[in-house]
Amino acid sequence: MNGGGPMMTEIAPALPLFLGAVLSGFTRGWLRALVMLGAPLLGALGIYQMEPGTLVQAELFGLALTPVRVDSLSILFGYLFHLATFIGVIYALHVRDRIQDVAALAYAGSAVGAVFAGDLLTLFIYWELMALTSVFLILARRTERAFGASMRYLVMQVGSGVLLLAGTILYASNDGSLAFNHVGLNAPGGWLIFLAFGIKSAFPFLHNWLTDAYPEATPSGTVFLSAVTTKVAIYALVRGYAGTEILIYIGVLMACFPIFYAVIENDLRRVLAYSMINQVGFMVVGVGIGTELALNGAVAHAFNDVIFKGLLMMSMGAVLHVTGEMRGSELGGLYKKMPKTAVLCMVGAASISAFPLFNGFVSKSMIMSAAIIENHDWVWLALLFASAGVFHHAGIKIPFFAFFAHDSRFVAEAREAPTNMLIAMTIAALLCVGIGTFPLFLYDLLPYDTGYWPYDMSHVLAQMQLLAFSALAFTWLKLAHIYPPELKSVNLDAEWLYRRVAPDAVKKIMTQLTSVKELASKHTLAALGMAQRGIARHHGEHGLLARTWPTGSMVLWVAVLLGLSLVLYYF
Repeated sequence: MNGGGPMMTEIAPALPLFLGAVLSGFTRGWLRALVMLGAPLLGALGIYQMEPGTLVQAELFGLALTPVRVDSLSILFGYLFHLATFIGVIYALHVRDRIQDVAALAYAGSAVGAVFAGDLLTLFIYWELMALTSVFLILARRTERAFGASMRYLVMQVGSGVLLLAGTILYASNDGSLAFNHVGLNAPGGWLIFLAFGIKSAFPFLHNWLTDAYPEATPSGTVFLSAVTTKVAIYALVRGYAGTEILIYIGVLMACFPIFYAVIENDLRRVLAYSMINQVGFMVVGVGIGTELALNGAVAHAFNDVIFKGLLMMSMGAVLHVTGEMRGSELGGLYKKMPKTAVLCMVGAASISAFPLFNGFVSKSMIMSAAIIENHDWVWLALLFASAGVFHHAGIKIPFFAFFAHDSRFVAEAREAPTNMLIAMTIAALLCVGIGTFPLFLYDLLPYDTGYWPYDMSHVLAQMQLLAFSALAFTWLKLAHIYPPELKSVNLDAEWLYRRVAPDAVKKIMTQLTSVKELASKHTLAALGMAQRGIARHHGEHGLLARTWPTGSMVLWVAVLLGLSLVLYYF
């Protein structure tokens, strides 16, 4: 063991969160609230006291394990998950559900353990714990849709773990080491580990677990879900695949394609799920570019995304809590009864849209600057389009249809969100503005010192022009009645393959098998009937072999048979 710091955090930085999860299962009332608020604070204090370079090592079957590795990257993500957990706990204080409380802290603890894991086997253990604990935040909704979504979610998450384990075995068998450093696609098992990370990152065609499950989770559960899984995956990509060129193309596709689905989507939490894929796409591009500036941008944007996306998820969760509705076609006019929630939602919308002085601007601009510096002009143009798109569907659509579009039937009886929800949203909103205004507080935590400063005239003017034209486009489309209406429907993209095609194919196969079975049964019964009738002719009550034969006739037949035997014997 090297380095210093408190013994507890050296052994397991996630220990306070896991202990909090256990204790919250046996306490209630104000004591449970105290435990849940104290766990992330204690964990963050432990990380603050840890020193970069600290290692905790062990040995298993001759292989060196590093359950805890402390460096600037793991420290930043450790702070992030404790911060997100603290805000999420405040947001959920009104909830009286032991399952959600235990699952939320255990889920966050698994994420902290994963980002401090120094070897692939330890990473795998926490990787699977994340899957098993997070699924309860979806099941806790206790609806048929939530159950179906949770099972599909679990299959994808466990499948990611299986790929990670298989890749780890191949990697270790060739290299003789389980150390989790840069892996790359050329390493044995590298592609399997890459796909495992890709599933949790919501790569295209592997992303539907996110858009399927997150909108079906509980209002508070979605806040935790949005903060953890994809950000752990980004951490893993930064650690293992920085500079892998294919990530640039994957990231560009992720940043662009969700825009079209988000525009036509009616469920506003599902819109935010697509928006999450869009934002993760920016991070993946940064990882793919792989320069110090790009990696700083990817990590910083992951940090900021947890805050502003969490704020948007919390605002929509508050709307769901008050109205029980999440379809944009059914909402509207709620600013009259929920003005504080509406203002906080608009802060989140400005942040995700990368308005100057909000935190999305100070991280997204790093990635786009890195693309220009590395002469990825077409990538920069694609990200510019994606930036306009996210302002269109998350920056404008979410607050507009939830709070302003028209007076819905919920306006008469709506009320402001509970106080604890407002406090949590306010903390997130202050962080959005604080980091956006004073970005050096975040930049000082980043892995590399690049001397980057976002507030130069070209960056600010270009972003303001982009946002202005995007707002004008939305306004014109609405006034011209061209903007897609909020339809009472469910839109399927790649999940159509396993939610429509696969079930229909299985039904057809089962129908064919049933027909074959019926045909086989029919012919089998016919053959058995013929056999039965044949036996009856000979052995039945009136059959040939059932008759009474005279002794003389029997002697005659025996003599004939003996005679034939003698003839055959001699000839």
